[in-house]
This record gives sequence, structure tokens and C-alpha cells, in this order.
Amino acid sequence: MGDNQQTITEAQWRNTKLLWDYHLMGHQARPTDVAIGLGSHDLGVAQAAADLYHRGLFPTLVFTGGNSPTTRNRFPRGEAVHFREHALELGVPDEAILVEPNAANTGQNITLTRELLASVGVVPTTVMLISKPYMERRSFATARKLWPDVQIICASEPLQLDDYIKSIGDERLVVDMLVGDLQRVIEYPEQGFAIAQDVPEDVQAAYESLIRDGFTSRLINR
Repeated sequence: MGDNQQTITEAQWRNTKLLWDYHLMGHQARPTDVAIGLGSHDLGVAQAAADLYHRGLFPTLVFTGGNSPTTRNRFPRGEAVHFREHALELGVPDEAILVEPNAANTGQNITLTRELLASVGVVPTTVMLISKPYMERRSFATARKLWPDVQIICASEPLQLDDYIKSIGDERLVVDMLVGDLQRVIEYPEQGFAIAQDVPEDVQAAYESLIRDGFTSRLINR
């Protein structure tokens, strides 16, 4: 898992795996009217989107996302723009891709993409949301809140936790991100940002344990 694995205990890895498994929605990929690739630091989203496009699962692919403090250096022209460029390199035709370059959070990813699709006459009934693996559940909850009349299918790169950690190169940061996303899954419904979802007791306990252990860099309002 990396050179610094010894700094994280086996119990902490077990707790992390519980969070990882919970974040994955377990949806079966199937044809949808459109797909939305959610911008982030993870270029694997564009890779997954290209793979799914080549499987013939959707005719139109929207990449959405501007810049954030964590992506500005890596994607100076914006997340969606760089994702599009990578998808083109992977053989997705230009005419299949739309770019929404302004969204600054997941809610804006959904609402601005919906507006962009409507502006070109696309009103989908089924949407595939393609995200980082650990963002599947939060993106699902956000889309169900803001776009309740479409059916949402979640997808991401088919990576195990160990492989994802290797792809990021910083195991402690990955644990922090999993903890931060679960906080948002838990707290965003009360703020009107997402639908509520059940959190199993063992996942809640793992989450609280990891916070006590200091995996808090991605928490909000702390």
C-alpha cells in the first residue's frame, strides 16, 4: 500500500475497508441516455468514462468541473477540460462529449449539467454518474435530491482499495478522503444538499474510530 503503510494500523485498515465498501453503490452498469463524468483530482474518472463509452452504454458524455484548491495545479484549464482531453486521447469522439466548465461542487455538477443538456435538447430519463470510487454514494445522494425524476446509475473505475491507494500514492490521504466523504453523506441531508441514506452501525463505528485516530484533514466544520 505504500512506503508509509506502517503508520496505519491493521485495525485502521479494516475500518477504512468498511468505509470503502459502503461508499460503493454496487450498481450494475447498463445503457443510459447520458453519462456525467464528475470532475475531481482523479483522472481515472475520464478513463472509466472512456471505457464505458466504448462499451456502448451511452451516446453522450458530459464532463463537469471547474477548479478547486486541490486540482488547480494539476488541471490548470479546469477539471472538465482536462478530462475531455484525456477521453479524446482514449478514443472517445469529440462529437460525443460536452463540457460544463464552471461547477465548483457536486450540487453544481448536477444542476449545471442538467441545464447544459437541456440547452442542447437532451432531457434524459436515465443518467450514469461516473466518479471517484469513494464518491459514488455521495454523488448518488446529491443527484437524487437535485434531479429526482431521473434514474441514477453510479459507476467508477473498478479498483480495489489497495489498487486505488497505489494510484493516488498517499494512503493516509485516501483514508482522510473516505472519512470526509462519509461525513458529507451523513450531514448533507440536514443541509438540503442530498437525500438521507442509512449508515450501518459498523460503518458508523469505523468512521468515528478513524476520526478519533486523527484522519480528519478532509472534514468540514471542524
